[in-house]
Amino acid sequence: MKKHRYSNEFKLTAVKMANHPDIQTQDVATALHIHPVTLSRWKKEFREGKFKGKAHSDVKAITEIESAVAEYQRIRLLEKALRKAKMENDLLKKAIDLNLE
Repeated sequence: MKKHRYSNEFKLTAVKMANHPDIQTQDVATALHIHPVTLSRWKKEFREGKFKGKAHSDVKAITEIESAVAEYQRIRLLEKALRKAKMENDLLKKAIDLNLE
């Protein structure tokens, strides 16, 4: 298995995004193609003061990441709505079956 090495700049950027109140850590991790546990560990290390340096200042890169995170959030909401609709549909089918008996 290949082990990735990420710069402190990359880690700080990821932590900064994951600490945003409207963004879930899992969405940031998915957008950055890293494991959510890894990002959670980086957040803990950041709180403990183990990172030095600054987050990325490349506006284009940050915008692309934010766009990917927003897309994953949208997908998560759509999947939740689909699960709810399927559950409601199943309940309606069962109610119809009971009425036909």
